[in-house]
Amino acid sequence: MIGARILVLDDNAITRDVIKRNLAKHGYQLYTASSFDLAKEILKEIKPDLLITDLKMPDISGLDVVKFATENFKDTEIIVITGYPTITSAVDAVKLGANDYLTKPFTDVELLTAVKNALEKLSSKRAFSQEISDGFGEKFGIIGDSKNMMEVFATIKKASEINSTVMITGESGTGKELVARAIHYTGFRAAAPFVPINCGAIPETLLESELFGYVKGAFTGAHNTRDGFFQSANKGSIFLDEISETSPLMQIKLLRVIQEKEVYMIGSNRSQKVDVRILVASNKDLFELVGLNKFREDLYYRLNVLTINIPPLRDRGNDILMLANYFANKYAEEFDKQVPVFADEVLEIFAKYNWQGNVRELENLVHRLVIMNEDGKIRKADLPDFMKSRIGSSSDVKRSLLEVELEHIKNVLEYTNNNKSKAAEILHIDRKTLNSKLKEE
Repeated sequence: MIGARILVLDDNAITRDVIKRNLAKHGYQLYTASSFDLAKEILKEIKPDLLITDLKMPDISGLDVVKFATENFKDTEIIVITGYPTITSAVDAVKLGANDYLTKPFTDVELLTAVKNALEKLSSKRAFSQEISDGFGEKFGIIGDSKNMMEVFATIKKASEINSTVMITGESGTGKELVARAIHYTGFRAAAPFVPINCGAIPETLLESELFGYVKGAFTGAHNTRDGFFQSANKGSIFLDEISETSPLMQIKLLRVIQEKEVYMIGSNRSQKVDVRILVASNKDLFELVGLNKFREDLYYRLNVLTINIPPLRDRGNDILMLANYFANKYAEEFDKQVPVFADEVLEIFAKYNWQGNVRELENLVHRLVIMNEDGKIRKADLPDFMKSRIGSSSDVKRSLLEVELEHIKNVLEYTNNNKSKAAEILHIDRKTLNSKLKEE
């Protein structure tokens, strides 16, 4: 980054002058400060690309400078220099956000290398930020610019550049498959197949044959040899959703696939090599299931190489309103209707509502509102009664847990027009459990 702006903070005039002279001849713009107060003014005025700060100064610790800069100037990289090096101070500096740590006296080459590395990192960060602002997530249906979603996007980018197994966690309806697709289609396997599988939706007796295939005559009805999903995904990615629903026996077989990169078709005693990137997801805490002996520990650690945790919608701030408008435009175009405008009172309710079904629940609601809307404006009266009453209502602490649970179940059933399958999905339970709870009324 020729012409990059660099601020040097050091109470020693000789150190400031040496660094300024050595870096200026390489085309950088240099600014110096002898005190933190002066450095703060320069930081606010020019927002430098790089801050080089001493660790020990009379008026402030360099670690406090690093903390201040990382909290207030996200687009500034930091290098710490010191004549009193310790492992603890180096670790602390990096933890607080410093890009590098140089011990005095350092050579011109060491300084220049550290500066170049820091500025290259800054260029990469800015390029990714531009990619995000240009709709990185929207390409895959992932809408949002909240801080925690920016972290998700950054991790997707990292995951797309490596070949490791990725575990995607989050509540039901947060968009785990969308994240898996984004990882696949931004990576080097993008031209190969992406094969999504819902492990919880396939009966256990059929899951093995669906995943690994079978040979002719392997069982009654096996009239022809048929490849499984792993063979179909060869050279590409396979997404195993709800991995927690697999049986202990299936978990052993999946562990072998990961370790040996081979599968056995049912009825065959010969293995087949597969080159497949494995992405898995669960809305249950797999580590907790390991502790309960409901999920294999060795498989958990094989899967948990890189984890992406998708935040629930209620923790995403203004993303809720962005998503509501996105879905309103989407379904208005689909049904050739006027794009509706949300009344302020509706947006206020959206912001305060708990969204147990997350993005899926919001999308279903806006879908329904667009279909029913006639005059181009969505008002509070258009929302489901349970959503209106939930906001601002005071809870009765004398009610039993069973009463509260039943009320929520009824509200969800009302929202889904008594569709028990959709209600069970929102509630994170199966239909059998839902029917059982309704009988407790």
